[in-house]
Amino acid sequence: MSAGWVVLLTCGGLLAWGWFGYPLLMLVLARLLPRRRTPPPPVPLPTVTVVVATRESRSAVSERVTNLLESDYPPALLNVVVCVDASVGAPLRAELGTLAGARVTVIDGDPGGGKASSVNAGVRSATGEVLVFTDTQQRFEPGAVMALVAALAADPRVTVVGGALYLPGDRPGARRSPVEWYWAAERALRSAEARLHSTIGVSGSIYAMWRRAWVPMRTGLILDDVFVPMQQVMDGHRVAYTLHARAWDARRTDAAGEKVRKVRTLTGNFQLVAWLPALLLPVRNPVWFQLVNHKLLRLASPWLAAGAAVSGAAVLAASASPAMLQAGFYSVAAGLGACLLPPVRRRVMPLVSWVISLNAALVKASLNGLRGQWDVW
Repeated sequence: MSAGWVVLLTCGGLLAWGWFGYPLLMLVLARLLPRRRTPPPPVPLPTVTVVVATRESRSAVSERVTNLLESDYPPALLNVVVCVDASVGAPLRAELGTLAGARVTVIDGDPGGGKASSVNAGVRSATGEVLVFTDTQQRFEPGAVMALVAALAADPRVTVVGGALYLPGDRPGARRSPVEWYWAAERALRSAEARLHSTIGVSGSIYAMWRRAWVPMRTGLILDDVFVPMQQVMDGHRVAYTLHARAWDARRTDAAGEKVRKVRTLTGNFQLVAWLPALLLPVRNPVWFQLVNHKLLRLASPWLAAGAAVSGAAVLAASASPAMLQAGFYSVAAGLGACLLPPVRRRVMPLVSWVISLNAALVKASLNGLRGQWDVW
């Protein structure tokens, strides 16, 4: 076998494994395990503080706080701390201060700004035994907090539990975009990983942990929703996931908007490895296999795709006859021509745009990681 074939099969195989093979394996293994019953809420119920780190407008934060206070969780046991990012200045802090009340506290984030600094300040002001973390733009279903608390209390080994983020295309009768199909697959994968041991990261829009397990985050941390659960795993705990706790995002994200978000989150994966290198050691990390396949292998996707494309072209050029090359050229031309037809274009172009945006974000994040450029809020 030539070197070209080796590179082609290796790069293509790793791509297929990371995006399709590994998730399928996790789903199969999870189905082989006995299905756990949904645990009842603990008795007595713990107190809960919802921490919202924000730099959004007063109206957006007000709507978010109203949604949180409409939770099914007993009002006497639930309060909200709004942490205003220090980088946005005093005017927003003054506007949001009018939201404060018996169950709502508004505070300034720590100097320097950024989500980690804001969350650290919020936790210091929290009074609940359970901390629930969320963002401004999502909305919890009424039973979300109760479902998080129930999952957290169901297993003494669990210190963090993630909830499920749903997008507009997930509503009945709606058409899913490529991004929404991706998140549907991600929810299934995270649920499967949690049944085996721990999910690799949670959604920053909806997760909870025991206050006693909290460790202040380093200033400049990008992905609290990956770093915090992985730190708990490294300390011998487990990270659960529940589909019963739902947060809905009201925003529809196009390929360009998703690229901006992905640059930040993917850069955070590089930062995760740089700041918590013990994750790369199988003897230290009980979910090493999941981390490598779920997070790290995907970071190499554009480079694996480039390797497969170049080696494939080399193999084709070296072994194909002129007639085969001509047939290949006409096939590609016919495919491109078909994409010009409106019905085909409407179906194909969103997926193409999403794939291009994702790989562009991966390249940008790789460069950020190599340079140690973490300021990507």
